[in-house]
Amino acid sequence: MRIEDTDKERNKKEYEDNILESLKWIGLRYDKFYRQSENIERHKNIIRELLQKGSAYISKEEAKDGSGAIKEIVRFKNPNKVVEIHDLIRGTVVINTTDLGDFVIARNIEDPLYHLAVVIDDWDEGVTHVIRGEEHISNTPRQILMLEALGAPIPVYAHLPLVLAPDRSKLSKRKGALPLTDYREMGYLPEALLNTMALIGWHPSTALGASPGDKEQEIFSLDELIKVFDLSKVQKGGAIFNPIKLDWINKEHIKLLPMTIIQEEIGKRISNFQFPHLRRGFGGQAISKDMLQKLTPIIFDRINKWSDVDEMIKAGELDYFFNTPEYDKEGLVWKKLKDNADRFALTKGYLEKVYELLHEIPESGFNHESVKFTLSNYAEEKGRGEVLWPLRFALSGLEKSPDPFTLAPILGKGETLSRIEKAIKKLSK
Repeated sequence: MRIEDTDKERNKKEYEDNILESLKWIGLRYDKFYRQSENIERHKNIIRELLQKGSAYISKEEAKDGSGAIKEIVRFKNPNKVVEIHDLIRGTVVINTTDLGDFVIARNIEDPLYHLAVVIDDWDEGVTHVIRGEEHISNTPRQILMLEALGAPIPVYAHLPLVLAPDRSKLSKRKGALPLTDYREMGYLPEALLNTMALIGWHPSTALGASPGDKEQEIFSLDELIKVFDLSKVQKGGAIFNPIKLDWINKEHIKLLPMTIIQEEIGKRISNFQFPHLRRGFGGQAISKDMLQKLTPIIFDRINKWSDVDEMIKAGELDYFFNTPEYDKEGLVWKKLKDNADRFALTKGYLEKVYELLHEIPESGFNHESVKFTLSNYAEEKGRGEVLWPLRFALSGLEKSPDPFTLAPILGKGETLSRIEKAIKKLSK
């Protein structure tokens, strides 16, 4: 792990802290730690060495700030040769360095530039592979020339394709690029984010232990990625970062968690909110363990990341579990009956029969299976939409909610019958 902090104007402590925190969260560990600024004396010595060998020279040039001042900068003496880069992704790349001219490697003898500093640090720290974005490929011939001048080994290079936004523009802060810690705050799992990043521009040929023709594996743990990741399979063209794909991968990783962990995280999210409508529902108390256990499967089906629970609460999608919903009676009518003059009377009749059937189920046996079994024949006879739509709407007050066989047992027999009775009264007016 090397913090490249030689640019004093751009380097800030909070940037370094965020990098280290992000790596720790996402599960990537390093065995050694360096700061480039701590190697400054070594960099200065190399500048002097290059000057003595004639591989570099001091050039007196007018400052570009318009002041007219003369500055002494250090330029590398370009041998003007053809450089071959053996890139693991792009193959052999041949570049004639003549066009580069004698390029600057230090602002002065005491102030080396980044491109010289990284060459020296890579050499000293035993870097074997330089893996970076394709926008840096123009820097590679310069660095190879400096390494050759120093008699240092040439590392293996691999230039990754640009990461693109969904509209195929370069991903940037303006185009949706965020710090990793922002994804943590949004409730993504670190395993899922790492999994998604690995798949940007790379695809495994087959899944671990899979046979030819099997569906390609997309969900990987870090250990699995270490086993199968291969730079030669990275594509050359730009690779799109797709937030929708990230959501899907995150949901798949959530599915791998024990249900106790899922329930705990959902419960924590719900308890964190102190909205007035939820305070009424909870009676000022945290959600009960029994209610949380009932709600977890419903919420789990509708989320891709933990912050989706927050959004469900904000949107009022859980309100009806804690408070009797308010709605207009027109919402109780199934869409095929909307133009029927007797729509309210017909819907009222369906709900009255539903009330009668559910009333017969014992309190102790009021569950998903018994509710579904009790109502199925009647719903098939009169029409599933005609019977089940008004029941579901009476229970939730929403056009989109779980089916009534799921809702009724969560609310309990008493509350279910109470809400059906309320709907019948509305339809009677």
